Amino acid sequence: MAELAVVSLSGGMDSCVTAAMAKAEGYELALLHADYGQRTQAREKQAFRDIADFYEVRASRRLIIGFDTLKAIGGSALTDSSIALPEGDPERAGVPVSYVPFRNAHLLATCVSWAEVLGATAIFVGFVEEDSSGYPDCREVFLRSFEQTANLGTRPETKLAFHAPLIHLRKSEIVKKGQELGAPLHLSWSCYQSEAEACGHCDSCHLRLRGFLEAGLPDPIPYAHIPPGLAPR
Repeated sequence: MAELAVVSLSGGMDSCVTAAMAKAEGYELALLHADYGQRTQAREKQAFRDIADFYEVRASRRLIIGFDTLKAIGGSALTDSSIALPEGDPERAGVPVSYVPFRNAHLLATCVSWAEVLGATAIFVGFVEEDSSGYPDCREVFLRSFEQTANLGTRPETKLAFHAPLIHLRKSEIVKKGQELGAPLHLSWSCYQSEAEACGHCDSCHLRLRGFLEAGLPDPIPYAHIPPGLAPR
């Protein structure tokens, strides 16, 4: 019988490829999605459902969690509409305003709780450190620290291995890995601020478009705008 992995699935490209990698490694999937008041909450939830359907994950292995506290706390352009999202600039120094304070700790803690109930042995997350927007809670050192904490704070028989298979990849490498595994990238959604068509302006759109461009592949999702330097050649 296959071991069970809880996969944090936002519906974005990185988490989609992460789910594909967990599946390819032989794990049975349990998919967890977080609603935390983000601007594209409805579209991300749809992507989560579409990807779950693609992998034929049964209803009892799908969990959507609401983190209303993160929206109430604020402090991020993703959860507070009064904070403007800047034009995308993946080379910008420092932590961007799209960072949701300590979001991934809340997410990981929930994954651990569910994994313990399900008897899962692994947690998969789509963290990307080297080619990300600079979020401090996407770093490997943070993930390893949380893995230790999780195993200290759960039942003695609970043994969880944390996997972040994309953490040192560039976006172009993630795109190629997704294509190699047949991941449904056409069902994923990465835009921070638009739901009908990806805006093409935010950091996430820029990173995704650059990844597809450098991989030499077309991005299958629709865009309202594609910056000239990121348009397919």
